Amino acid sequence: MADCCEDKACALDALRVRQSSTLKIVLAINAVMFVVELVAGLIAGSTALLADCLDNLGDALTYALSLYAVSRSPRIKAKVAIFKGTLILFAGIFVLLQVSYHLFVPVVPIFKIMGIISFVALLANGTCLLLLWKHKEEDVNMSSVWHCSRNDIASNIAVFVAAGAVWLTNAGWPDIVVGLGLATLFLMSAIKVLKAAVIELKKPDIATVSIQINKRNKP
Repeated sequence: MADCCEDKACALDALRVRQSSTLKIVLAINAVMFVVELVAGLIAGSTALLADCLDNLGDALTYALSLYAVSRSPRIKAKVAIFKGTLILFAGIFVLLQVSYHLFVPVVPIFKIMGIISFVALLANGTCLLLLWKHKEEDVNMSSVWHCSRNDIASNIAVFVAAGAVWLTNAGWPDIVVGLGLATLFLMSAIKVLKAAVIELKKPDIATVSIQINKRNKP
């Protein structure tokens, strides 16, 4: 009987175990940061923090879906990636709505809370990015997860910079500017993830092709 590692079964099983372990860790981190940033964003009155909080919630859902997709077929992974891309898209739209609202209802957020929480979130999401880095080219599922984590880092840095700008200007416009930038980043990332997933879905399904070939070879 052939060794299982010769037909790559062992390698695939090991890969799935590594992916699952990583996803469980980043899922827990994002779930905790969602609660922390939600409370902080409401207290500080910061659109940027609330947007970041929503992003963490979307990521937690994304990682949960990715855990489901780890052992699935490429087509299932592509379908999950489409859902994740849609989540990123809605996050971008939500931030745009928040920006529009605060253009008409200006608020000066509490910069101290913004700065502290964004720095804590940066450390947390930096850990997630490092954990996911080795998986980013493995398949469309893990690639889309990595894009989510990269967005988190950009969001945290942007919120931290916004906190400093709010402190210097004593105005709420830096929060609005950062929100607009984050919305742009989310929308661009959503397009990239969705495009990759659609390309994957257009590829012929190996199982279906095998069945068709077997039918043709039957006498």
